[in-house]
Amino acid sequence: MAAACSPSSSGELFQVMTDLYQCFTSGFCPEPSCRDVAVQILSGLCGRVPREDTCSSWELTSICVSLLKKLSCSLVLQNLPAESAGLWDEILRVLLEDLDLMSQLVQLLQAEDQLISHLAAKTVSLCVLYRFRKSGEVCPIWQETCVQAFCSSCPVAELDACLWSLTEVLKKLLKGSNPAIVGRLVSSFDLSLRTLCSKLLPEASSCWVGFTFRRSWETTFCLLLDLLEVLTASRLIVGPEFCQRPLQVRFSALLTTISCCTQDFVKNRTLLFLKRLLLQKVGDDWSLGGPRSEDLNSDLRVLSQSVLAAVADGWLQTVQVEPGGFFGGTRPVRGDEGPKPDGVMFRAVSLVLLKSTELQFQTLDAAGVDSVSEVCGYVHRLWDFLNRFSRSLRVDHLCCWVHLLFEEQDDDLMEALRTCLSLFLISRRCSGLDADDVTELKRACDSGFNPHCHFVLLLQSFSFDHTVLLDFLISSETCFLEYFVRYLKFLRGSWPGFTAACGSRTSGSEHVHLLEELSSGARLRLVEYDSSDESGSEPAEDFSVGEERPVSVEAASKSPSESSRPAEPSLQSQQTCPGEHPLLRQVGSETMDRAVLCLWDLRQAVTRLQKKELFPYNASSLLKLLAQVETSSRRFRPVV
Repeated sequence: MAAACSPSSSGELFQVMTDLYQCFTSGFCPEPSCRDVAVQILSGLCGRVPREDTCSSWELTSICVSLLKKLSCSLVLQNLPAESAGLWDEILRVLLEDLDLMSQLVQLLQAEDQLISHLAAKTVSLCVLYRFRKSGEVCPIWQETCVQAFCSSCPVAELDACLWSLTEVLKKLLKGSNPAIVGRLVSSFDLSLRTLCSKLLPEASSCWVGFTFRRSWETTFCLLLDLLEVLTASRLIVGPEFCQRPLQVRFSALLTTISCCTQDFVKNRTLLFLKRLLLQKVGDDWSLGGPRSEDLNSDLRVLSQSVLAAVADGWLQTVQVEPGGFFGGTRPVRGDEGPKPDGVMFRAVSLVLLKSTELQFQTLDAAGVDSVSEVCGYVHRLWDFLNRFSRSLRVDHLCCWVHLLFEEQDDDLMEALRTCLSLFLISRRCSGLDADDVTELKRACDSGFNPHCHFVLLLQSFSFDHTVLLDFLISSETCFLEYFVRYLKFLRGSWPGFTAACGSRTSGSEHVHLLEELSSGARLRLVEYDSSDESGSEPAEDFSVGEERPVSVEAASKSPSESSRPAEPSLQSQQTCPGEHPLLRQVGSETMDRAVLCLWDLRQAVTRLQKKELFPYNASSLLKLLAQVETSSRRFRPVV
């Protein structure tokens, strides 16, 4: 084996490294002693190549760093074959403890070649995790290098590598380490990160614009956002008692970034970061498990106050939303009206403002009409912002905005519906009005968060198909269950308000003008319940004993097979305005009948699955709520 020889040139050393790499990937043990192999690896990492040599320094360094990365990764994951794991573990131990490997690796973080620098960052991070698993200690050379990079005067390759490395180490440690250890590690970087953020996140727009002239600032800024997210996740997961707010996030500076930055992807990344913060979903993309601390209300309040203060100062007027792109370029809206604005930005801005408004006002100690007006004021600023970029889109019934914005993104739609329901309940509590007070419901419609309108629009968006509701109930990808239960509790005592929403006709200035393309038909089902093998052979209409399916007055004259399923929604006729959306256009009695039938069918489907122990959780409370809603509905509509 070539590794047994003492290489006399870089070309021979490169062949030795190639043989070692193939030996490792094949699962074999190296032939020389562990120390000899470690010396050869370090020689290849530090070797200087003469000009006349056939092997380039880049090739030799690359293969050595790649071998070290694979070796450290396999040892951290403990997935090496048992017969060779001990020898390779000893080789890495010798490199780290006897040959000072980390001093050589951290120097490579400064490499101008981005591939070498990034490979070195990956290897350094894995070696830090390996040493931590072995001794429970953090490598001091790596820690000192990162601190110095964070305190440097300008972004360089080493800073990017250190930002990435610290983020990667924290991600891995958060998945199972002692919270106190994670807290100590985060605290050790506190001062240097404050210094870094003061440079990369200046609150004055003039200073921020000056920062953008630096080389590769976009990469550095996005890496900082990744680190800020993992630092926030550390506080969410291990708790504030272990992570005493390692970094005072400069929320106003992040909002300035969104309004001042000229790079769309930087604005999007920043806005989505704030959105995940407010929804407490930081770290979800990395699948960070474990219980999450709930003692973060103060942090979220600070963020919500910053957002609302910026909105009051005209922040929304400075936010620019570029046309949304897709694989064919920019997507035209209709005819020659120009490209469609970026829906991702629209949804993110909307959720950031709606959630900030909810967080700010759900903790009010004193109720009053002024508080209600303030809530409505922030929501109206949002609708004005949306109208500014949608001049071809006229929405006079503001409750339609939520579905117009979010119907293509189920998780965001459910978050928006839940937040709007919360805003309505907050305003009702502050005003002290009854649930079905005409003034309160009209105020809610005028501000765009009447929960009855939102629920009717939701049902109509998938043609009153109860299996879609069942999909949402079973799926864990959205917060639909929380929203649905809370709305049903409200609905059972507010049936007149629901009836009014079902019966509302839009006319004159109250006409709803939306785009034809936003008229959604029936959604695709995640599961075909009627044809599922697990559904058994029982008929779909397996009603409870002594209980009849509610039938509308219009359906009573039809044959049994015709009245067994709700009719498909009527398509928009050619005689109507081509820009008119079919939502909220149906006659009230028909809409209410189909809504009642949808909820009734849902209760039957959940009951069947529960009896067969096929439902993923105990749905007894949900079934009880649905039954109470049906009882409430019978007080206001006869059953034929």
